[in-house]
Amino acid sequence: MVLFVLGSLFHLDRLSIIMMALVSFIGLCVGSFAFRYMKGDGQYRAFFVRLILLIGSVMMLVSADHLALLLVSWCISNGLLVRLMVHKPGWKAARASGWLATKNFAWGAACIAAAFGLIYLTTAETSIQALLRRSSLSPSMELALGLLALGAITQSAIWPFHRWLISSLNSPTPVSAIMHAGLINGGGFLLVRFAPLYMQSSFLLALLTVLGFLTAWLGTFWKLMQPDVKRMLACSTMGQMGFMVVQCGLGLFPAAVAHLVGHGLFKAYLFLSSGSAAQEKRIDQGYPPGFPAFSGALLCGLIGSAGFALASGKAWLPGDTTLVLNVVALLSGTQLALPLLQVRPLRALPGAILCTALAGLAYGGSVRLITGFMAPMGLMHPQPLTSLPIAGILILTVSWLSMLFFRQSVKTWSIPVWAMKGYVLALNASQPAPTTITTHRNHYHYH
Repeated sequence: MVLFVLGSLFHLDRLSIIMMALVSFIGLCVGSFAFRYMKGDGQYRAFFVRLILLIGSVMMLVSADHLALLLVSWCISNGLLVRLMVHKPGWKAARASGWLATKNFAWGAACIAAAFGLIYLTTAETSIQALLRRSSLSPSMELALGLLALGAITQSAIWPFHRWLISSLNSPTPVSAIMHAGLINGGGFLLVRFAPLYMQSSFLLALLTVLGFLTAWLGTFWKLMQPDVKRMLACSTMGQMGFMVVQCGLGLFPAAVAHLVGHGLFKAYLFLSSGSAAQEKRIDQGYPPGFPAFSGALLCGLIGSAGFALASGKAWLPGDTTLVLNVVALLSGTQLALPLLQVRPLRALPGAILCTALAGLAYGGSVRLITGFMAPMGLMHPQPLTSLPIAGILILTVSWLSMLFFRQSVKTWSIPVWAMKGYVLALNASQPAPTTITTHRNHYHYH
């Protein structure tokens, strides 16, 4: 009887295994860090109790097969996350951050609850696996998937639901690490879990692609404006979540999972290593780059992109949406090589080629590993190339080139008024909510 009940509530598949392994590893790393970091804190034991409960609720979330269980575990996880964020309730800014996150999560949970209710009314099904076997979508099911996607993007800080993330910087460093490396990935997990249904709706895939590209562009652009380490990392997370959603919209769901895993591990490391640093140390890379440096970096980017395509088992110039991944690998490889080639381009070129080639092979290998592991689930469905992904690639490429060649070459006096106003608007949009900022040291409350 117990086994029957458990079998109707839970389902362990390859996606669940990947997510549980990721959550366990990140939870272990964060817990080990917090064991020393939180020493002497008045809520030391309570912090670890909440952290353990949070990890357990996420485990329940990623293995749930019943709609109600998924919703309940989703709400519990977010509630525990907010409580961890508001570690010191006496700190006004921390309470404001928690309240902002609570409103965002409540809105997302309401959308998911409405989606699940509509799904049940339409299909009379409560099993997720039974739903995924449906071969056609009715208008009501497509509406439910739209509501579900809305709940997912609120969790993953996709524009315009990003404010809670960049306003959550009052959290202790271990909480920031598990939030940016773990809980924010919940939206991506939700999209991948229901991927067989989303692949039947070209409209929803296109909508996810547009929102993902916009968020990736905004997060990356805003990141360059931040003087604070945590704000920079928050904007970076926003951009990475945008690219993950782009991959879902392009039908590359296993690649989105690979990105989710890689981002989670890397962002946990960045937060745990940032400590209490208040200022990012920026290096003047001498932009705009000279022709020899840029030409060599572009060659390195091409080699890195080819290595990515080889390791991932995809064509270098495919006729489908996997081309987006290759272009991103090219841009990333070029950007990686630029600082290495700024001083003596010819002398440093062999080392830069080796570095970018290894990076491309490593990234492509991780995508191939997870794609191969998830192959029995049949979630890799690249879409035909249309004007939408091509436009996204062009916008990202042009923006990147503009930042390289025009960011410091234009004199202040020659900048048009509209450009300066646009910069100020973008800077203001990238800032946390005013109530979540502590403006005076006497306003901190650690006790």
